Amino acid sequence: MKELLQQYAAYNVWANRLLMEAIIKLPEAWQTKEIPSSFPGLHATILHLWDSESAWWQRIKLQEVVIPPSVHFKGNTIDAANGLQHQDRLWEQWVNNATEAALVHVFAYQNSKKEHFKQPVCQVLLHVFNHSSYHRGQMVTMLRQLGADKIPNTDFINWSRTPRPPNPPKGERKVLK
Repeated sequence: MKELLQQYAAYNVWANRLLMEAIIKLPEAWQTKEIPSSFPGLHATILHLWDSESAWWQRIKLQEVVIPPSVHFKGNTIDAANGLQHQDRLWEQWVNNATEAALVHVFAYQNSKKEHFKQPVCQVLLHVFNHSSYHRGQMVTMLRQLGADKIPNTDFINWSRTPRPPNPPKGERKVLK
């Protein structure tokens, strides 16, 4: 199970990075333009992904009060994309360092509606990574509606076929600019 979750975590980092790099190359007006979807545009969808990944992170870390990053966020799309990328790397590092026992550990949490649940961590991880895939698909559709012509293919199969150098040390990781 751990190897599969490591692959999904690495894939999530890779796919979100490719899509964020494409989005931040767009004119700022396109990044913030309202486009009907689950969230009204690219910027809003990036914030939602960051909020969601962060909320699950906080739950797994057993924080009593979950505070989405967007509550205090005042930055632009690049800042939101960097926040999401940072959160993605935290997940990847956590999965890489997790024991099998940590992955199957059942933990209790409450969702944003204050409903209580108990689930294994591995199910939450699969949800986090699948949730990102869902919204990346929406962002690809938004990019097409905007007329973007360079949209990266973020399919898992492409990630699995792409040779990857080993991850650089933490301090040397590329940050979106």
